Amino acid sequence: MTETDLNLLRALGALLDTGSVTGAAARLGLSVSAMSRTLTRLRTATGDPLFVRAGSRLVPTPHATALATRVPDLLVQVEAALAPEEGGLDLTTLDRTFSLRANEGFIHRFGAALIPAMLRAAPLTRLRLAPKTIKDATPLREGAVDLEIGVLGEFAPEIRTRRLFEDQFIAAVRPGHPLLEGPVTPESFARALHVVASRRGQLAGPVDEALADMGLSRRVAAVVPGFPDAMEIARRSDLVAQIPRSVLSPDLVGIDLPVPVPGISVSAMWHPRFDVDPEQKWFRATVFETVHTVEAAGH
Repeated sequence: MTETDLNLLRALGALLDTGSVTGAAARLGLSVSAMSRTLTRLRTATGDPLFVRAGSRLVPTPHATALATRVPDLLVQVEAALAPEEGGLDLTTLDRTFSLRANEGFIHRFGAALIPAMLRAAPLTRLRLAPKTIKDATPLREGAVDLEIGVLGEFAPEIRTRRLFEDQFIAAVRPGHPLLEGPVTPESFARALHVVASRRGQLAGPVDEALADMGLSRRVAAVVPGFPDAMEIARRSDLVAQIPRSVLSPDLVGIDLPVPVPGISVSAMWHPRFDVDPEQKWFRATVFETVHTVEAAGH
């Protein structure tokens, strides 16, 4: 074997998660210059630029995007192989409540599969699903939440993360909606009435920015707290709901947005003090496996 520095794998994971040399440096406790040197070593090791400039930000190459789906699993496997032997964890007698904070879209899609998966292995465990009202690392830092699911954004640098799946926003309408009578263009999309979901009550977002670039604007007739609320309104009216594709209800019709909008990278987050706790590791592994199973089934 050629000599390989396994720290490069963790550095690559941080770069893929943050999309930033500065962010990855903060995550790993390195200087920006040291992180830049590490990126140079990664480029040499992989034979690929991995990240290139697009204006003021870094964007991944196709090879880096492909690696993004492999690196988290590799890190887990390496850390498990090098971790001290776990002993004494008897799942049949584990009596504990695990707390997971996520938005209603994740709960709607994965909750019904996650709870039975936990109970099959550890029948005395319980799952407390906590609402995600704001993006704040305090519950993880204080131990009020064991695991959080969401979009990273600007999060606490010490928090451990694992990318779970990619998602994208779509429009959702009732069957027979007038928008379905012809091709959905930016103009026809903008003319429709819209309902958006925003915990902070925001009227505008990336869709409005993309429409503005085309000289268009839409009328947001309602703002609701969550995606199920937006879908319920779309189900009973001619309003168009903007939701992630992963939460689309089967009785609604999903429409690709006719404007370019960035995708969504959904990750799991936990505090580093829980890294080697056997019960927490089992809980995280159960969540990761459930997400993978549901994603593979296309549900």
